[in-house]
Amino acid sequence: MTKPLNVGVIGCGFMGRTHSNALLRVNNFFDLEYQPVLKAICALEEESKLKAFASQWGYESYETDWHRLIERDDIDQIEICTPNNTHKEIVIAAAKAGKNIICEKPLALSAAEAEEMCVAVEEAGVPNLVSFNYRRVPAISLAKQLVDEGRVGKPFHYRATYLQDWTISTDVPQGGNTLWRLDAKVAGSGVTGDLLAHSIDTAEWLNGPIRSVVAKTETFVKQRMHAETGKVEPVRIDDACMFLAVFENGSMGTFESSRYARGRKNYNTFELNGEAGSLFFDLEDPQYLDYFQYSNPSTGDKVEDHLTGWKRIHVTNFEHQYMDRYWVPGCTIGYEHTFINGLADFLKGLETGVPAQPDFRSGLRTQKVCDAILESARIGQWVEIA
Repeated sequence: MTKPLNVGVIGCGFMGRTHSNALLRVNNFFDLEYQPVLKAICALEEESKLKAFASQWGYESYETDWHRLIERDDIDQIEICTPNNTHKEIVIAAAKAGKNIICEKPLALSAAEAEEMCVAVEEAGVPNLVSFNYRRVPAISLAKQLVDEGRVGKPFHYRATYLQDWTISTDVPQGGNTLWRLDAKVAGSGVTGDLLAHSIDTAEWLNGPIRSVVAKTETFVKQRMHAETGKVEPVRIDDACMFLAVFENGSMGTFESSRYARGRKNYNTFELNGEAGSLFFDLEDPQYLDYFQYSNPSTGDKVEDHLTGWKRIHVTNFEHQYMDRYWVPGCTIGYEHTFINGLADFLKGLETGVPAQPDFRSGLRTQKVCDAILESARIGQWVEIA
């Protein structure tokens, strides 16, 4: 018998939809003690639009003020799907109210803000999660398993790219409900916080902490019309960022991100090269993990020469994490399922008392790396990660 968990979601944009879908579907696929109830949706939208969203997704009610939502006694959990500059205030209020909290990435505008948020949830003792959903792609989970099994061995190189092309036109405005990611006051940064935060979280999950970085950023379109003021204003977010990294384990990293890579829509890749083998993943082909085996992790013996080569693993078998919850082997799952998987892990953590990751402390760690990248780009020097 399941226990109802009353959830309030703040934000009804793209992320609000993904979180709503996960809340609706998680108990269809996972056997869990808790069953989310879509109690209320909250957003600063016209009432007709908010009411339509609530009806479409099955919410029992809606609010236009997140303060009222958090004050409600019938809300157990808050999910934050709002622009970055709102995260800190909402998290601190929700923590004081004793609510469970799931927050979209990046956790905050800065490491200083993220530290305040960590203190708030830890002092309140409330369960918390940052929604780095790509950890829940089965192929990336398999990559983590192979690393933990010693199949990559001593790491030498980590390289990541995250490329898109949706801001190339000079006619694209900044700001407003749709394009707030181009407004530095709201987003904090451009591709560093929006895209590279994902790459950094994945990299540190697979390959351990980053010790130091040196970075270069570029803003290709220097001025854009602001959707709210109607005036042409300077653009202060980074359109592109590239940085070098040194990991604590001594391996070297290269990272590149841009919204000006014509033809790339959500090209998120990583490759890890080690003494015993290599891994490669491409989010635009997410059901596959490429693996090169050089030696046997249990014996250290080199694989026979005529058998060496890259192996493409179709990550759909029941042995692969999460896949026994879905379809038969050979049938793939999609982007929306990563949010279902993440929510299932969070709810299982509530059930077992073993918190799901990445929690706010992990999100703070990613924020520290992002801050170091932007500082390095500003001063043109290597920066150590605190």
